[in-house]
Amino acid sequence: MHQSTQRILTTHTGSLPRPAELVSLYARRSKGESVDESQIVEQGRAAMQQSMRQQIDSGIDIINNGEQQREGFFLYVQRKMSGFGGAWKRWSRADVEKYPGFKHLLEQQSQGKTAVSNFAPPKVVGEVRYLDPASAADEARDFKSALAGHETQYVEAFLTAPSPGIIAAACRNEHYDSEQAYLRALGEALRHEYEAIVEQGFLLQIDCPDLALEHHVSFHEAGNSRFMGFIESVVETLNEALRNIPRERVRMHVCWGNYEGPHDCDVPLQQIWPIIRQARVGGFVLPFANARHAHEMKVLQRMPLADDQVIVAGVIDVLTNFIEHPEVVADRIERMAQFVDSPRQVLAGTDCGFDTSAGMGRVAPDVVWAKLRALAEGARLASGRLFP
Repeated sequence: MHQSTQRILTTHTGSLPRPAELVSLYARRSKGESVDESQIVEQGRAAMQQSMRQQIDSGIDIINNGEQQREGFFLYVQRKMSGFGGAWKRWSRADVEKYPGFKHLLEQQSQGKTAVSNFAPPKVVGEVRYLDPASAADEARDFKSALAGHETQYVEAFLTAPSPGIIAAACRNEHYDSEQAYLRALGEALRHEYEAIVEQGFLLQIDCPDLALEHHVSFHEAGNSRFMGFIESVVETLNEALRNIPRERVRMHVCWGNYEGPHDCDVPLQQIWPIIRQARVGGFVLPFANARHAHEMKVLQRMPLADDQVIVAGVIDVLTNFIEHPEVVADRIERMAQFVDSPRQVLAGTDCGFDTSAGMGRVAPDVVWAKLRALAEGARLASGRLFP
C-alpha cells in the first residue's frame, strides 16, 4: 500500500455507475425473473473494462473494477456460497423512522426505480461455505487481464470484498445457534475471496459499513453495549480471516450508510475507533466530506494511526450532484493532513461508493466522472502545498 513522499494519491471506495442495461438485468434477476446469465457475464466484463478506462482518464491513481460484475457490494455472495435462501424485510434505519416526512419523501423517490434493493436480502437457512474456492479469483483474473497494457497509467489497483459483519447483519440467521458461529462461518467462506484478491496482486479493500451503520439499523433497539460487542466480534472474525495476508495489503472501509438522510442517530467515530483500529489492516477508508462526519478527522489526532498505516480520507460526497471545486477538495485534504503525523499517510478518496447496489446511486454517471476529475485536480493542488 503506497505512502507517497511526493504527492497525494487518489482513489475511491469501490462501486461506480453501471450501464442501464446491466442494471436492468441485475434488477430482473433479483426479482426472480429469468435472465440470460451469459449476457450478464458478457455485459459485466465489458462494463468493468469501460469503468477501468474511465478511472484512468479521470486521473485516479489507485483504481478498481468498479464492482461492475456484481449487483451489489455484498448481495452477490448468495451465488458464491451455500446456505442462502428466501428473503426477508431488513430493519429500517432509526434516523429515517425519526422523521416521517423524510421517510415519505424517500419512499416517493424510490418508486418505479429500476434497481437492486438491499432491503430485501436473503436469509441464511443452511451451512455457509464457499461453493467453488477456485472461482474466488474470477473477478480478479478478469480485472488483471483488462489492466494488461495499462500498467504505466495507474499506481496501484484494488478489489473489494464484504465484511462478514455486514452479511451477518443483513442476512438473517436461521441456521446457526449463535452469532459467533454465524460470523465464523462467514469469515471462513470470505477468506477464499480475501486471499484470492491478494494472490492476484491486488490490494484488498474490506467493506465494513456494519462497524458503524448497524448501530442505528440492527442494534438501534438492542442498545449500545450490544452493538459494541457485535463490532468487537466482527473485528476478531476479520483478523482471523486475514491471518494469511500481510496487513499492508489490506485497507478497511467503514461508513454510516450510503444514503441521504438525517444521520443524527449515527454512532460517533470516537466511540467505535478504539475497536476498529485493532483490525489487522494497513489503512482505513473513512467518510469526511459529508456534513455529519467531516469534523471527525480530529479523532485520528487523539487516537493516531500507526506509522505504517494510511488514511483514505473521503473528500468527495457521493450523494449529491454538486461537483466539488478543486480548491474545496484541496482544503479538505490539507485539513486531514493536520491530524496525522505526516502527509505521506494521507490519500484522497470518496465517502463511499457511487452505486453500492445496482441502480441505487444518486449521482448522474457523467457527474460522477466530473467529481473524480475534481478529486484528482484537488489532490494536485494539495500536493503542491503539502510536498513543496
